[in-house]
Parts: sequence; structure tokens; C-alpha cells
Amino acid sequence: MSTHSSLRKRKLSGGKKRVYRTKKKYEAGGYPAETVLGTPKRKTSRTLGGNTKIKVLTDKYASVTDPKTGTTEKSEIVRVVRNGANVDYNRRGVITKGAEIETALGLAKVTSRPGSDGVINALLIGKEKA
Repeated sequence: MSTHSSLRKRKLSGGKKRVYRTKKKYEAGGYPAETVLGTPKRKTSRTLGGNTKIKVLTDKYASVTDPKTGTTEKSEIVRVVRNGANVDYNRRGVITKGAEIETALGLAKVTSRPGSDGVINALLIGKEKA
């Protein structure tokens, strides 16, 4: 049981329901990375099984792939155009999977999960006007 919020407060008889155990460490979760534009900064955290997860906190570069040519280039992120995941993320310019970013190569859609993968990979969806 990861959360106690779904637990009803009282039994049908009117008596209080007691929480039968506390949360285990693997159920605790963590804070979201909320990747934004800035000087590259990463954070490593320990995950289940002693594995590690690299979270991108701030970054200004993305690996952009052109689907027509199949080439991938490291490109500087100019700005976050939109983020459909969350209205607040859209306003603050948080980079998540599915966010549209403007790069030096053109408009691109983020395909990686920066908070979990440790990199920002994107697919070119619109070329820059030459």
C-alpha cells in the first residue's frame, strides 16, 4: 500500500480505521526533477536494487535527431515553446517528455525523460527558416 489517502476514515459501525503499517522506503517516492533551461546540472539518486538514476536539473543542450537524414547533433536549446503535460510546467518552461523546444536546428519534440534518463533527446519536427 503506497498511500493511506484512499483509506476511509471510519468503519460502517462508526469506529475509526487504523493504519496497519507505515510506508516502506521503496514506497516513499521522491521529488520530480523539473528540468529547466540553464547551466548543465545533474543529480544522482539511489533507486530500488541499489541502482542509480541520473536526474537532469538544468541543461542548455539537447541531442536532436533529424528523422529525414537520421543524423543526431548536439544542439543548444533556445527556449521551451510549450509543454502539454502540465499548464504550470508550460508557464515555467519545464522540460519533460513530449515538450516542444526550440533549438538552433529548429523546432523539436523531447523523446527522453530528463528526470529519469539523465539526457535530453529530441526529434526534429520543424526546420528553421533558412
